Amino acid sequence: MTIGCDVLRRPFPAFFLSFSVMGSLLILALLVPLVVILISSSPADVVKSLRDSEVVGAIIVSMSAATLATCIALIFGVPLAYVFARKEFRLKSLLESIVEFPIVVPHSVAGIMILLAYHSRTPIGHILSNLGVAIEDSFWGITAAMLFVSAPILVSTVRAGFSLVDESYEHVARTLGASQLKVFFTISLPLAFRSVLSGAILTWARSISEVGAILIIAPYPKSAAVLVLERFEAFGLTAAKPLTVLLVVISLAIFVLLRLITKR
Repeated sequence: MTIGCDVLRRPFPAFFLSFSVMGSLLILALLVPLVVILISSSPADVVKSLRDSEVVGAIIVSMSAATLATCIALIFGVPLAYVFARKEFRLKSLLESIVEFPIVVPHSVAGIMILLAYHSRTPIGHILSNLGVAIEDSFWGITAAMLFVSAPILVSTVRAGFSLVDESYEHVARTLGASQLKVFFTISLPLAFRSVLSGAILTWARSISEVGAILIIAPYPKSAAVLVLERFEAFGLTAAKPLTVLLVVISLAIFVLLRLITKR
């Protein structure tokens, strides 16, 4: 018994050390591009790009659309995740597969699917256009593309969080007279809040990184990711680097900030 405890107390036995080395290689592969892009660009060029009205406009479009897509995903995705976590019913597996399907669809294919379904000449698209929500070459099209590719991440993450909440807490509250809605907002949601926030962070990050679907649906107004691609194709790597660095720094800052909030 003492020998077993001593083994468990060792910080890094040989097994975990070997696995750590293997994992470190993956971390290194992910870290190198980040370090290279940050050290290879001139700070002056990055600051200069901030004075470019096209760059500033593209960043505002991307962040606004990503935030709106995340909010929509939260409003409709959190209730769906709760149902998936708490109820068993016919066709549940099919519905879960439908929700997760956009994760495996190539970006350009996702864009074509959205355009065919919701452009102004389709029945649904016609109704949306009359409400001022036409998706072709519009802010709404960018938001639709971001929502399509990112909503599954939120639903999956939040569903996992609700699954970890002990249902006995909810049952006790119900026996004490609390309504199902009150139980959800006072017990289930607070206990799963970390997962909800993590899902929102990942959804926002996935949204702001989308480019393929946006190019198909709404290349204008330009989002930041589309502008990077456009400048790379038109002027080469040097022209695309300052905006790339700027987006990396902004994304890292927001990601770190939200992660700190999550921990608290």
